[in-house]
Amino acid sequence: MIISPSVLSANFLHLEKDIEMINNSQADWFHVDIMDGVFVPNISFGMPVMNALHKAAKKPLDVHLMLANPDPYIAEFARLGATFITVHYEACTHLHRTIQSIKQTGAKAGVALNPHTPVHLLSEIIADLDLVLLMSVNPGFGGQKFIENTYHKCAELKALILEKQSHALIEIDGGVTLANAPLLQKAGAHALVAGNTVFSSPNPTETIMQLKNMNP
Repeated sequence: MIISPSVLSANFLHLEKDIEMINNSQADWFHVDIMDGVFVPNISFGMPVMNALHKAAKKPLDVHLMLANPDPYIAEFARLGATFITVHYEACTHLHRTIQSIKQTGAKAGVALNPHTPVHLLSEIIADLDLVLLMSVNPGFGGQKFIENTYHKCAELKALILEKQSHALIEIDGGVTLANAPLLQKAGAHALVAGNTVFSSPNPTETIMQLKNMNP
């Protein structure tokens, strides 16, 4: 299982310390939520924080653009070290063009689906994707309750990936815990975004290790 701790849940007064914790843990990626206050009802951080992460992080940056218009920012996030750039299906009028723009920068391309967006809408583009991010809460804020239908949606997505012979990874974002992580793995998830579960833990490194080494 790929574990991608969410920087949005870190302590911003001690961000360097939390980055070092992730660097030294069994985590695989850094999950970076970029919110614009338009597509989602929250504003997170932008280029200066991304630049600092790029300098300090020793693992791939998994950048999730929760932006109403992501296209103008793709090249800059790639320049600042994004390994994965994920855009929302709901925000992209010309999704195929956006995916090609991401790939032209050398980054890997992902598409995120909000909880209400059905998986079958990706059938025409799934073969071009490196990652599909299923939101298991409504995007915008951390600490929300996990939406139970995510298990079914994950299994449905896995079936679509196999049908279309795609190599896309399945990532789950929102409300991931030590309790539901094994069920998500069983449903077909390859990667888990962990925010509050990691950063509210008395021992974040241990929690990451437990997520990494769980048995479905």
